Amino acid sequence: MTLVLDRARLQLGLPMALGTLVLDQLSKWAMLQPLNLPAVQHIPMLEVGPFALDLTMVWNRGVTFGLLWGDSFWAQLLLAMAASGIALFLLRWMARAETAWVAVALGAVVGGAIGNVIDRLRFGAVVDFLDFHINFASGPWNWYVFNVADAGIVCGVGVLVADALFRREPKAK
Repeated sequence: MTLVLDRARLQLGLPMALGTLVLDQLSKWAMLQPLNLPAVQHIPMLEVGPFALDLTMVWNRGVTFGLLWGDSFWAQLLLAMAASGIALFLLRWMARAETAWVAVALGAVVGGAIGNVIDRLRFGAVVDFLDFHINFASGPWNWYVFNVADAGIVCGVGVLVADALFRREPKAK
């Protein structure tokens, strides 16, 4: 079986990557500049029943969910290089994507990865600010503080997993 670059898949995936990247960087700019979240630290935003969304400033020096934390320049450079390499691999996969869903999902992951690489190179850490939590009678449950890039990565990976688990192979002719 020969794999061929599919221009149509790139035309789906690349705009998703660009859209995720632009939305991510604009949202981070808004947190750092107009809202000055590093100085304010926390802004309550929305509460619907037990669900709440706040803006909380976190400088994430690790990888996903703060894993592999490293504060040095070299640790941040190594993480940025690893994420860049992964993004290049995913771009190649996108060009060979089996379905439109896979191409779009890979675009979200690539855009998110590049957004977080930009942060590492600019600030030495990733700007995280979305703080989702649920208020139970026994106390609040908080998810990790994240950003638009992280959401793009998680949603894209979710679609890739669903595709791998549930896609039906085309019937032979």
